[in-house]
Amino acid sequence: MRALFRSGVPASKGKPARTATVRVNGGWFGARNSAPDLPRDAAVLSEEDERRYVVALERKGFFGPDSWYMNSEANLAYAARANDGSRLKMPVLFLHAAYDTICETIDSRLAEPMRANCDNLTEATIVSGHWMGQEKPVEVNAALAKWLAAQLPGLWVV
Repeated sequence: MRALFRSGVPASKGKPARTATVRVNGGWFGARNSAPDLPRDAAVLSEEDERRYVVALERKGFFGPDSWYMNSEANLAYAARANDGSRLKMPVLFLHAAYDTICETIDSRLAEPMRANCDNLTEATIVSGHWMGQEKPVEVNAALAKWLAAQLPGLWVV
């Protein structure tokens, strides 16, 4: 958990994510096959959350949490059956993470399909890494509140 939950850092921008070399390296931790002894990154992972994750993963493993990533074929089939050609007409907020090397959406073309298929898209950037909600909860909640106030002004009286 300590190796996985790390803060984003400016030095990582433009570099491949650690996940890009997992297969080539023979697994997450290479030939060593054990996690590095890293300190817990308190900005992203509390002691309590670390304990909860460890207990859950020791009991059930990674299959459940990783199932989304192994389900792309079914997701594509579902999207093909969607009404209106998969267009989203409702207001949509997408938060980019400035230092997310796992899902880099600022400088890559990864966000282009979202932009092409959302009629009312708002984008904002949070100065964080992949674990945005844990790393910058105040900033994430502020972006959500600002977006909700702009999209639903009648419900947000200032």
